[in-house]
Amino acid sequence: MEELKEKSLNPEVRDTLLVTETKTPFAELDETVKLAIHCAADKKAVKMTALDLREIASFTEFFVIASGTNQRQVQAITDEINEQLKKQLSSRPVRIEGYNTAEWVLMDYGDFVVHIFEQKAREFYDLERLWRDAKKVDLPEEI
Repeated sequence: MEELKEKSLNPEVRDTLLVTETKTPFAELDETVKLAIHCAADKKAVKMTALDLREIASFTEFFVIASGTNQRQVQAITDEINEQLKKQLSSRPVRIEGYNTAEWVLMDYGDFVVHIFEQKAREFYDLERLWRDAKKVDLPEEI
């Protein structure tokens, strides 16, 4: 568990407060979300992260965010997730956007959304900063 140190603005409080960043355990995720993460990892996605939005958003429960190093890899990651979720769990996305340009592909599965970025687009849009109030999912080291 990560610990962040935060100093109080109140001069009466001289000690440093410890703020513990809680993470959602990987085991709590639905099988579809886990499979999407594994598929992205199988296609060598980089900078994988997952955000638990259940406490702060009503339109979806999780974001899975990954990057590819080029257009082809972004499309390959998208294809793998789409094919394996369809094949193994009979799960189809509500929609897929951005596949042709492959700068930012969004796969909406309802309960979760997969964002696959080309590296420059990920830095530009910085979803992790925009959704910084979300809890992070504790992804296993081997992913």
